[in-house]
Amino acid sequence: MATVAHEVESTYPTLADANEDISRPILVPAWRYAFVLSLAIGGVLLGAAAWIYQIVLGMGVAGINHPVGWGIYITLFVFWVGIAHSGTLISAILYLFRSGWRTTINRTAEAMTIFAVMTAGLFPLIHLGRVWYFYWLMPYPSQRMIWPDFRSPLVLDVFAVGTYFTISLIFWYTGLIPDLAALRDKFRGWRSKLYGMLSLGWTGSVREWMHYRRAYLYLAAIATPLVLSVHSVVSWDFALSIVPGWHSTIFAPYFVAGAIFSGVAMVITLMVGLRYAFGLEVYITEYHFENMAKLLLLTSLIVGYAYAVEYFLAYYSADPIEQESFLWRARGEYGGPFWIMVFCNVVVPASLWFRKIRRSIAALFAISIFVNIGMFYERFVIISGSLAHEYLPSGWGLYTPSAVEIAIMIGSFSWFYMWFLIFAKTLPVISIAEVKEHLEHEKSHGHAAGGER
Repeated sequence: MATVAHEVESTYPTLADANEDISRPILVPAWRYAFVLSLAIGGVLLGAAAWIYQIVLGMGVAGINHPVGWGIYITLFVFWVGIAHSGTLISAILYLFRSGWRTTINRTAEAMTIFAVMTAGLFPLIHLGRVWYFYWLMPYPSQRMIWPDFRSPLVLDVFAVGTYFTISLIFWYTGLIPDLAALRDKFRGWRSKLYGMLSLGWTGSVREWMHYRRAYLYLAAIATPLVLSVHSVVSWDFALSIVPGWHSTIFAPYFVAGAIFSGVAMVITLMVGLRYAFGLEVYITEYHFENMAKLLLLTSLIVGYAYAVEYFLAYYSADPIEQESFLWRARGEYGGPFWIMVFCNVVVPASLWFRKIRRSIAALFAISIFVNIGMFYERFVIISGSLAHEYLPSGWGLYTPSAVEIAIMIGSFSWFYMWFLIFAKTLPVISIAEVKEHLEHEKSHGHAAGGER
């Protein structure tokens, strides 16, 4: 028995190893990191230059036109709000269900949520054109007695996305407090003072842990309904209109499932990069990727089912305009984006039925890229495909993104990755406190370090 216990103990990193391994990337300089960060900053500058160019010359430099007044800017707004969803799902909902495998991925998922919402919030301002009037988006009293229409889903977006960002930020910061204290004790000089200030005087006493656990539980419970509410509100931007292809009661669950689908894919993309860049293979194992792959497969099935239901409802409605709109999506000028959407979101994830694929890091990384491409095209098909082919043939038209819009799109991805890269070099990408707790639990039960049975 002593020999077995010694063998089990030797397969585990110690608590000191966890501290060292997870905090090492913060101190170790890396030229590859600096190179990638410089590329991201360059992309942000490109997007900013394109936005300034659009502000100076007007919205005419964008490709949006009549009838497609919502182009790639609103497509990217919906896309980034969707990316933000899986952070709350993985961190809050799986915490409530006490899923142990979330411990090494929840911190990255939460950070992804914050930065994705920051990116999404740019696009209503960019689409506004005259950005100096941004305050009109906010419901505020004015001397002219002009009030926003609180029944409008556009006003509801401000409340929903703002609330989601606030709760996600508080939830993320609360989970960071024990780790900030660990970094305070590890470093010296100005780093110790900075992390000490951010850790709010955490000492790790029993009383502090009791209040911390309670607060974290309450925040998880508050954040969970937002997974359903926020993207449901975003879907109402479309479903409350009378545009063919939009006016549907399926949009709320359809958008929520699609948001979780794309968000999980982005988490996989980020975690693969962090795993190899920071040498975290001991903590981020095939077991964790397999669980995320199962979640990706589940949401892919829901999204594929929603695609089929949309076409069935158009057929069953016996509305010739609705039927024509959906047939045109598949056979018209936007047929290419439509079939790319189906291939990336339904056909490619079907390979996850095979366990060998689910446990292949390279395959999962490729699938996650395909999924996010497919989800971008899904939003593009829904927005541009419906507006381009409404009721009257005289009002039909096509939309093609301009070079300015493409530059701003590149800038948005660069903006997201820039903040994520800064986070990865300043804060632990894995929750040190939760990993330690999980390691102690697994050691006491003699399980493998990755959580496998």
